[in-house]
Amino acid sequence: MEEFHIKRLGHLGEGIADGPVYAPLTLPGETITAVRNGDKLTDIRIVTPSADRVKPPCRHFKSCGGCLLQHASDPFVEAWKVGVVETALKAQEIDTNIAQIETSPANSRRRATLSVRRTKKGASSGFHARGSDVIVEIPDCKLLDPLVLAGRVVAEDIATSCGSRKGELSVTITKSLNGLDIHVAGGKPIDGQLRIDLSALIAKHNLARLAWDDEVIAEAHPAYQQFGAAQVVPPAGAFLQATQEGEASLLALIQNAVGNAKSIADMFAGSGTFTLPMAELGEVRAFENDPEMIEALDKGWRMAKDLKKVSAEVRDLFRNPLMPEDMLKFDAVVLDPPRAGARAQVEQLAASSVPVIAFVSCNPVTFARDAKMLIDGGYVIGDVHVVDQFRWSSHIEVFAKFEKSAR
Repeated sequence: MEEFHIKRLGHLGEGIADGPVYAPLTLPGETITAVRNGDKLTDIRIVTPSADRVKPPCRHFKSCGGCLLQHASDPFVEAWKVGVVETALKAQEIDTNIAQIETSPANSRRRATLSVRRTKKGASSGFHARGSDVIVEIPDCKLLDPLVLAGRVVAEDIATSCGSRKGELSVTITKSLNGLDIHVAGGKPIDGQLRIDLSALIAKHNLARLAWDDEVIAEAHPAYQQFGAAQVVPPAGAFLQATQEGEASLLALIQNAVGNAKSIADMFAGSGTFTLPMAELGEVRAFENDPEMIEALDKGWRMAKDLKKVSAEVRDLFRNPLMPEDMLKFDAVVLDPPRAGARAQVEQLAASSVPVIAFVSCNPVTFARDAKMLIDGGYVIGDVHVVDQFRWSSHIEVFAKFEKSAR
């Protein structure tokens, strides 16, 4: 055993001591003893605990890999996440104010992907243990919405009836307005008997929808999500903001940024999370590479009342970004790309004359990179807002408004 002093947290939430060596579940300022295995520390004992160390609220924390930072106080986690954003911005020499972080409450995650395996006695469902393929059951999870957590029973029933003891299923459970929306991946090829077995489970558990890989087995009730005044049925397994609270925070920031814009472009629009609420304010043109998402968005708009015109286009903005001349008619752009950012599209935005860009990102590093391009193109960045939908994890979402300088 050696003694180590934890200097800081890495971007994945692990404590870092000189070496560098990495110690999970430790905090800056702590003295520990541990066994060194390359750059990893194991058999960790806390000698001098941090004042920010708290008792984890969830009894599964030590074994479950679903959360990383329940051993740290909420103020510490919030300050650390803000610090990650500050570091990313400073690396690009961006100097701006960071507003107070908004953190979603416990038991608010409306979607989760569980690992599920058939066993001799039935089935086991949960999250993998840290650095392991062992499934840890989570009946008292403090992260998931109670309805999603109750979906463990459905996931285990699916594995028992339709799974194999040789393989593991990934079961995504999403809370919809009409009950649970279930998407299963990693199972055996679909056949007639499997369809019959799965259809029986839909009725047994009163599911809204059940999909097996790319096939929707049945939809007993529309798996609606509420996007402003519109109700939308996203494709099975499609992207959805993690919590309703986080989505509401981001939407409020976007709406405040676009203000009274009459013509808005929504880039990487998904199934219309922000598109449709914005259509209460002005006309929106939505761009998304997934045809099924675009179809869902368009149907949701057509079924809603009192919304302004929404036109939706299937377009790969990585390979075929909108050019500056394409954006002359827009008063504002909403940009919400995946983790890789939107370099190709941002290059064209930076050269455009769009007055306002409302920029949402789930990756502070690519956000800072893309923000630098906008600033170099003549945009002025406003306050950066940190929205934490992924409580107790290392994931961070950011938002900022960019306005074209009059220079």
